[in-house]
Amino acid sequence: MNNSHRFKLFVMMVLEFFIWGAWLPLIFGYLPSLGFSPGQQSWILNAFPIAAIVGMFFSNQFADRTFAAEKFLAFSHLVGGLAMLGLAFTKSFWPFFGLMLVHCLLYVPTISITNSIAFAAMKDAQKEFGIVRMGGTIGWILAAWPFTFILVDWQKVHDANPQGLVNWLGAVLSSGLTGDALKSATAWTFVVAGVASLVLAGFSFLLPHTPPKKANAGEGDKLAWLEAVRLLKHPFVLVLWLVTLVDSFVHNCYFNWTGSFLGAAKEAGGVGIPGNWIMPVMSVGQIAEILTMFVLGVTLKKLGWRTTMIFGILGHAARFAVYAFFPQHKELIIVVQILHGICYAFFFATVYIFVDAYFPKDARASAQGLFNVMILGIGALLANSICPWLLQAKFTDSVTKLIDFHGLFLVPMFSAIGAAVALALFFHPPKTEPTTGGSAPAH
Repeated sequence: MNNSHRFKLFVMMVLEFFIWGAWLPLIFGYLPSLGFSPGQQSWILNAFPIAAIVGMFFSNQFADRTFAAEKFLAFSHLVGGLAMLGLAFTKSFWPFFGLMLVHCLLYVPTISITNSIAFAAMKDAQKEFGIVRMGGTIGWILAAWPFTFILVDWQKVHDANPQGLVNWLGAVLSSGLTGDALKSATAWTFVVAGVASLVLAGFSFLLPHTPPKKANAGEGDKLAWLEAVRLLKHPFVLVLWLVTLVDSFVHNCYFNWTGSFLGAAKEAGGVGIPGNWIMPVMSVGQIAEILTMFVLGVTLKKLGWRTTMIFGILGHAARFAVYAFFPQHKELIIVVQILHGICYAFFFATVYIFVDAYFPKDARASAQGLFNVMILGIGALLANSICPWLLQAKFTDSVTKLIDFHGLFLVPMFSAIGAAVALALFFHPPKTEPTTGGSAPAH
């Protein structure tokens, strides 16, 4: 693959995950400000995991076998971007839910489609894909930083009357919005995400042409999914699948509550971080993810599958323990964001690698989809259905908006500990990885 194609694919990944990273972190605090009930919040938040479950089948069984991938990408991001822009100006539940569902149904399949475009253009995917895919993580990180200049109390900056560029920058960066003003301005996250989506729609026509691909023998067979499900009869596979559900639930609790926790005033139980710095603080986890991925291979060789994944799960428990017991230590809260990247690499990335190693070749793609349903679908559905209700239940004073964050964070903390114990006690993969199709070896 030439450098021009590699650069285009890298930019494609940057934009693809910039879109998601722009709106996701702050939406959890924005929806209550619109007066949506916990049930309505759950419906809106669950548009993405519902689309993830639908998209697993749609993108694999229809989209990339019917349309040229770059044209499907352009159409999806054009319509999805317009829907995202509409969210910035929508305050009523049904229009908001409808627009979010349209965006998610079109966006989720593009996660697979961008991979398809990248793989089709590569001569040696093992060497080239990692660098290209890193663009996605960088895109998520970059999405956080425009808001240091968007979610700003400009009246405060004006009143300070800073002289010179350096003083002006200092005033801007230290004048983040808080409280209701921050929640109202969060609508800008949808504008930024929508614009990025439209940019990617146009950029898609510059990508390498990727014609529809024909299904290989057995690849389009719906029985491949049945074969993947049958592998759950092996105890070590079933245990990992269920633990993945719990870890995905805990992972999504982080997104549901962290933004509100960081932005809430100290007297309301939060950390008191200015609104324009919430997303940059959360992006520390993605920076750590990049660094952790570099040592993942060595870690797996030294610690093995089970221990590496246990460390990944316990990272969640440690982070939520810091949230629950040391909320007044702002610097510690910021530093502990590093664990987010470690949790992702040591568990989710390791699960994908494990599935590739242990599942039969003819059912491997379907097996990855089976675990993706847990990671992006059912686990997120569970968290997005429970977290808004728990957050409302933990309001100890509706006037001061004091929230019992301590009680909230104990839920994912103990869930993560339970999952780690279950993995330690019951996850015993066979010594030899399977090399033939049909089923995994008996435990």
